[in-house]
Amino acid sequence: MATFATGAAPHLPVNRSVTRVMGLVLIALVPGVFAHVIFFGPGLLWQIVLATTFALGFEAAMLAWRRRPLRPFLTDLSAPVTAVLFALCLPPLAPWWIAAIGMCAAIVVAKHLYGGLGHNVFNPAMLGYVVVLLCFPREFTHWLPPAGLESSLGTPGFIDSTIAIFSGQLPAPWGWDAIGQATPLDTVREWSNRGQTLAEIRGNPLFGDFGGKGWEWIANFYALGGLFLLWKKIIPWQTPVATLGSVVLVTVPFWLYDGDVNPFPLQHVFSGALVLGAFFIATDPVSGCASPRGRLIFGAGVGLLTLLIRRWGAYPDGLAFAVLLMNFAAPWIDLHTRPRIYGEGRPS
Repeated sequence: MATFATGAAPHLPVNRSVTRVMGLVLIALVPGVFAHVIFFGPGLLWQIVLATTFALGFEAAMLAWRRRPLRPFLTDLSAPVTAVLFALCLPPLAPWWIAAIGMCAAIVVAKHLYGGLGHNVFNPAMLGYVVVLLCFPREFTHWLPPAGLESSLGTPGFIDSTIAIFSGQLPAPWGWDAIGQATPLDTVREWSNRGQTLAEIRGNPLFGDFGGKGWEWIANFYALGGLFLLWKKIIPWQTPVATLGSVVLVTVPFWLYDGDVNPFPLQHVFSGALVLGAFFIATDPVSGCASPRGRLIFGAGVGLLTLLIRRWGAYPDGLAFAVLLMNFAAPWIDLHTRPRIYGEGRPS
């Protein structure tokens, strides 16, 4: 006889704990983190450690200030998940204080000033990232070339990365002018403005089969982690499908019309943070939508806004801004897309 896990009367299914859900999200991020370290060096590991340390510190301080118990909230893994997602958006050798400022914005402002876990209006990781991006744009120009790129000097090791992160200077023979370079999205944007075709741009060794060399493999591993979360039913399918599907559907006609000017749809998907955002950021159950139709609209909005910002915005990858803008709209979307009780009128 089959048995099913049930809770107390009226015997609803047992709810997953926050700790278990967050733990599975962290596990799903491991393949992408591994690929990131392989292609861009161990600096990312320092960013994760720094962001997690600052996140837990600010979490403890705010809980004490709000007179809340420390242990349940410090061990639910919500702060580490925010920290890791934030760290994945940073250049690997970003100075240590970027993590401190970003986590202050994410944990103190975006999370606790709105009431803590479950009450935040905006995605904390993305709000923290946008704050440091807007305030310190120079530090976000220090992206490293991927390992194996012919023109690169190699990838700084653990000791060199540590010195760069905590001192702001690369030791000899490294130098920012020698190894720092634009991301694939930056390169497409800048060279397109100079009148070069995409075929000419993609002749740059920075590019791989679809997106940037290294970046496309990282996106593949994030997709693998996202599929794991779908399999475990941690995230709904509507949001990632709508996010990625809207990007493909909108870009296909433009690519077919003029492939020298408009990128191949999969180049959009495997460039930047779109895959990471589709599976791990836009699926945030608190700042996103709750209704099935609302998730489809929310995901499509994230995808379309990302494309618009990439094309006409001031930043090459607009995913973080797209998510925050859709966070604004999420309550209104849910209001108009939630299933109605029989006989209930439409919301005004």
